[in-house]
Amino acid sequence: MADLVAETGRLRLRTWDVADRAEFNRQLNTPAVMRWLGGVADDAFSNAAFERIDLYQREFGFTFWIVERKSDAALLGFCGLKRANAPGGEAFAGEIEIGWRLREDAWGQGYAQEAAIASLDLAFGRFAAPRVVAVTAHGNEPSQKLMVRLGMVRRAELDFVDQRFPPGSDVNPQVVFAIEAADWPAARAAIRA
Repeated sequence: MADLVAETGRLRLRTWDVADRAEFNRQLNTPAVMRWLGGVADDAFSNAAFERIDLYQREFGFTFWIVERKSDAALLGFCGLKRANAPGGEAFAGEIEIGWRLREDAWGQGYAQEAAIASLDLAFGRFAAPRVVAVTAHGNEPSQKLMVRLGMVRRAELDFVDQRFPPGSDVNPQVVFAIEAADWPAARAAIRA
C-alpha cells in the first residue's frame, strides 16, 4: 500500500505500489516523454529504474514519488528527490537532486511546478538539504524554464557529459541548475501559482 508523502491543491505525492509500474510505463515510456532521457526504454532498463526508485526510498527516505491527481486519482508521472549519481556528474555526486517526469497530456498545466514546489519544501524542510540540484539535457528547454521559475540558478561549471549516453546525442551535454536552502524561502514566495 502506498504512503502519502505530500499533498498540494491538486496533487498527491506518494510512494509506489507494484501496480504503478505497468501504468507508469504505459503512460510515460513514450517517444515524446523519453526524448531527453535516452529514448523509449526496454523492459530491462525500466525494471532497473524501478528498482533504483525503490532503493532510494529505502536507503534515504526519499525518491521520485508518484504524482497523482486528486480529482480522479490519475497517475500523472513522478516528481521527487534522489541522491545525485549520474556518471560524469561527480562534482555534485551525493547531493540531493530534484527531478520530474510527467505524461504528455499533463504538460503545460502547472502540475510539474506544483509537485516540484512540494518536493523542494521536503528537501529543505524534512531532509535538511543545504542545496538541491537539477539536471537535464542541454536541449530540454521546458525543464530548464521550470528550474528557473523555481528560483534555481544555472551552474555551468557543473555541466557534464552523462557517460550512459553518447556525447553529442540529444541527451548530452547535461546542464545543471541549483538552489541553496537559504534562497528557497524568497524563491518560493516569488513563484506564481
